[in-house]
Amino acid sequence: MAMVVLSASSGMRYSVEFRPAGMDEQRKRRFRPGGCGCLPGCGGFVLVLLVGGLLGLFNAVFGVGVSVGIPFTQSNVTVAGSIGGKDKAADALPSYAKDRLAGNQNFINNSTTLTVGPAEGVGLLVVGKQDGAPAIDLYLVLR
Repeated sequence: MAMVVLSASSGMRYSVEFRPAGMDEQRKRRFRPGGCGCLPGCGGFVLVLLVGGLLGLFNAVFGVGVSVGIPFTQSNVTVAGSIGGKDKAADALPSYAKDRLAGNQNFINNSTTLTVGPAEGVGLLVVGKQDGAPAIDLYLVLR
């Protein structure tokens, strides 16, 4: 005979287990992968603080972007990001995406900025018409 055990743990995780009837209730805890809890939540903070702060010391900025045209339309999908000093972070984005930062003139515009002291990180996802954007583009810059 088998029994069904429904258990809840912290963080609103539920599990259903099927156990044989004579199995001991004191079981070893199983390992559940999922990180330390800091990486998904504050990993961006640590990245901007360390890498952005280091780039800011050398008055440098790093930017990366990818843009692909949507077939049969005049729209593009662009993903871009930059990290460096506060004053220069937005300037490291591609020219066709820089004006779209925190804008509302596209179908989808998801802009994210994180400022930690003198460093800033910028992330941008744009789906829509972008003047000057090529059909396919890979943009890398270190200034």
